Amino acid sequence: MSRLGGAMQLAANGVTIEVDDQGPLDGPPLLLLMGLGMQLTAWPAGMVALLVARGLRVIRIDNRDAGLSQRFDAEGTPNLAGAALRYFLHLRVPTAYTLADMAEDAWAVLDALGIARAQVCGASMGGMIAQHMAARQPGRVARLNLLMTSSGARSLPQPSLKVRAALLERRPAGGLDVDAEVARLTRLFTLIGSPAFRPDPVEFKSRLTASVLRAWHPSGVARQLIAVAADGDRSSLLAHIIAPTHIVHGDADPLVPVAAAHDLRAKIAGATLEVIEGMGHDLPAALWPRLAAAIAGPGSAPG
Repeated sequence: MSRLGGAMQLAANGVTIEVDDQGPLDGPPLLLLMGLGMQLTAWPAGMVALLVARGLRVIRIDNRDAGLSQRFDAEGTPNLAGAALRYFLHLRVPTAYTLADMAEDAWAVLDALGIARAQVCGASMGGMIAQHMAARQPGRVARLNLLMTSSGARSLPQPSLKVRAALLERRPAGGLDVDAEVARLTRLFTLIGSPAFRPDPVEFKSRLTASVLRAWHPSGVARQLIAVAADGDRSSLLAHIIAPTHIVHGDADPLVPVAAAHDLRAKIAGATLEVIEGMGHDLPAALWPRLAAAIAGPGSAPG
C-alpha cells in the first residue's frame, strides 16, 4: 500500500478502489460514501477539513465504477428503459453488481486500512450502501449517518418527470466534450440543488470542470443506477441496524423527497432526524459547519 498526500489505491473485495485518507491516523475513523456516479471529491475539501478539525480520521472512497476506482466496462452498458420496465412490473432487474457488493468493497477498504470499527456516513446512493453495511455487519458500525437517502420503499414519493429527465439526459455521441458535460451537470445540479443556498457561479463551474477532468464515466453511472433499481426496498434490512443513527435531509430535495427521511426514521430503531430548511440534494458551503457537526455527532467539537 502506497500513500501520498492521503491518496492511495487499494485492492478491496477483488476490486481496485481509490481512497483518500485524511486526519489523524489514531482518530476515530469516519468513512464517507458518495452517491450515484459521484466521486470522492464530491465530499468538499472544506467540509472534510471541518471534520478533521474535530479529530476524525476521514476516509473517502470512489465507489466501484466511478472516479478512479475500477471500471466494469466489460459488463456492457445496460438498457435503462428495459430495466425501468422490469422494475415497474416488479420483475428481477439484472445487474452487473449489487449495492451489497459495494458495501463489501467499503468493508474491504477498512480491513486493508486495519480498521475494525468505524463511523459510516453515506449520501444518496452512498446512504443506501451504508444501510447495507450497518445491517450486514452491525457490530462494526460505531455510528451511522444517512444524508438525503431512502429505504427504497415503493410507496415513497418519487422525483418529478423534469428531474428524472435531467438525470437521464443523453450525452452527445463522440466521446467527452468537457464544455458540454459541464453544461449538462450545471443544469442537473442547479435543478436538484438547494434553492436557499445557491453556489457562486464561478466556483461552481470550476468544481464541475475539475470533476469531469478527473474522471468521466457515463456507462458506470448507468450500471450504478441499475444496481440501485435492482436493490429495491431495503425496509426489512433496516430492522437489523443497531448503530446510533442520525438522518439529515433537506426539505427542498427534489430528487429524494423529504418523506424518505421520515420513513427511515420510522424504520430504524432509535434514529434521529434533522431536516434542514431550504436544502436540496447537495452539500452547499453555507451548511458545511452544520453538516460537519451533524455527522461528527454529540460530544464532538472543533479542535
